[in-house]
Amino acid sequence: MRPTLEFFFDCSSPWTYLAFSRIEALAERTGAVIDWRPILVGGVFNAVNESVYEQRANPHPVKSRYYVKDLRDWARYCGVEIGQPPVFPVRAVDAMRAAIVALDEGRLVPFAWATFRAYWGELKDISQPEVLAEICGVAGLDWKMVAERMKSDDVKARLRANTEEVVARGGFGSPTMFVNKTDMYFGNDRLPLVEAALMAAAHG
Repeated sequence: MRPTLEFFFDCSSPWTYLAFSRIEALAERTGAVIDWRPILVGGVFNAVNESVYEQRANPHPVKSRYYVKDLRDWARYCGVEIGQPPVFPVRAVDAMRAAIVALDEGRLVPFAWATFRAYWGELKDISQPEVLAEICGVAGLDWKMVAERMKSDDVKARLRANTEEVVARGGFGSPTMFVNKTDMYFGNDRLPLVEAALMAAAHG
């Protein structure tokens, strides 16, 4: 049995971009199957991690300087471009609903790559329909179809359900990962631990 890796994620998080950029290679090395689970990280913060808003409103100057360096170092290490989007935090609900549609169409990975690159690399406002239309074009998705399906109760409910589920299972941010349903890991820097757990599961 191949181990499973659930990847709960929101494209508006830079640390999620870093993890996402490496997760497919990690799954390949460990023989894991990735279960992509789009969420709204704002919904998670509202439920269990409201201190994030306080930290954003009153950042510690010393920690903030290091945060910028840390992000830059990680971006270089992962080979991705992470700038400072003028709109941050961004309203990601439409982008993540579109991710649910992309998942149904078998285009989740190219859609997520295009969304991360548009927001963090090109510094575009991914809450805007014209930007999402561009992203869909890059990902090989028909924007009219995506725009229509994004509004459906089914897609809205599934994004909400994913968000509520990760909170119920102990998650408090993005990315949250589960190895074989029960073993939780949070954050880009935990990927070595995720890989070790998947290796152990694969050979257990």
